[in-house]
Amino acid sequence: MMLTDAGIVCDRTLLSWGNLLKELKDEIAEVSSEMETIEVSDESKNNPKNKQMSIGKKKFNMDPKKGIEYLVDHQLLSHEKEEVAKFLYQGEGLNKTAIGDYLGERNEFNISVLKSFVNLHEFSDMILVQALRQFLWSFRLPGEAQKIDRMMECFAERYCELNPTDFKSTDTCYVLSFAIIMLNTSLHNPSVKDKPTVERFISMNRGINDGGDLPPELLTSLYESIKKEPFKIPEDDGNDLMHTFFNPDKEGWLCKQGAKKISGRIKNWKRRWFILNDNCLYYFQFTTDKEPKGIIPLENISIREVPADKSNKPFSFELYATGQDIIKACKVDKEGKVVEGKHNVYRMSAANTEEKDEWIRCIRQSISENPFYDMLAARRKKAGHVK
Repeated sequence: MMLTDAGIVCDRTLLSWGNLLKELKDEIAEVSSEMETIEVSDESKNNPKNKQMSIGKKKFNMDPKKGIEYLVDHQLLSHEKEEVAKFLYQGEGLNKTAIGDYLGERNEFNISVLKSFVNLHEFSDMILVQALRQFLWSFRLPGEAQKIDRMMECFAERYCELNPTDFKSTDTCYVLSFAIIMLNTSLHNPSVKDKPTVERFISMNRGINDGGDLPPELLTSLYESIKKEPFKIPEDDGNDLMHTFFNPDKEGWLCKQGAKKISGRIKNWKRRWFILNDNCLYYFQFTTDKEPKGIIPLENISIREVPADKSNKPFSFELYATGQDIIKACKVDKEGKVVEGKHNVYRMSAANTEEKDEWIRCIRQSISENPFYDMLAARRKKAGHVK
């Protein structure tokens, strides 16, 4: 393949695409605000607070923290947890992904807003699946495990407060809520071929009610409800993946080795653009692609350097499965369909030693910061009093 000077310049431009996107994001927010201020309708002239509220909401959708600060500075919103929670709960004109991001932030004020936000939901006399449907419609769950854990903890506490006789502890409600969410994915995700039966769902949840079993009739009704009607996930305007990729933990070109063929022969190396964010590793064929070729969740895996004598390409490292045979990943096949990956190892190669070491460091840090399954296992153990 020929490389022209123009091609080199283009390639360098593509390499900085992620930085350009971030700059564009900030510029778009500023320009939108300025245009909103300039192009004022007659109605807005009579009521400038309406225009400022509109600007504040647009700022919130681009950057939740800055949006709240703008509204507080313009005295459109009180910096009290109850008032901010009510603003998010009403949600008119707000991006539900942005709401989820704000509620998931780990600082004292955001956590207090989260609790107030959950307390605005009325779950009295609702079965658990109905309460979950209402709760998960009011925002979009973020991708980080710690954020999901805090949100579901608050949900379980609120549900048990309003329905004190349903479960023996909030841990039971927490574990069962996750089981329902995972059941929804298993039953309605086309890429999941092995659909769980009601018997398996009942078996999976044995012993979680303070060491005892929940009534099979209850679990059966939950199963049938999800099977009949999947959760409705709120959709936001714009590309959610682009929202994910605005501030990656790391991005850059790597060579990825294909899987072994049936004959045992290794596929060729292919150059891919990798983005590390939200405890996932995404890879693209080109930096301009809007959707990834594949996604590797950094769950139940480890990373290690590959010695030079064990790889036909220098500066190699690999992700490998721990505690299971196959890494939970997905990719787009030649026909454009999303299929489950069948790798137990993903091997990559960097351009030099420094890049290799930096990728290993960043991925290892992301893995260590993703305790979702450990937290759920610990909570399940606590709910069942397993010694």
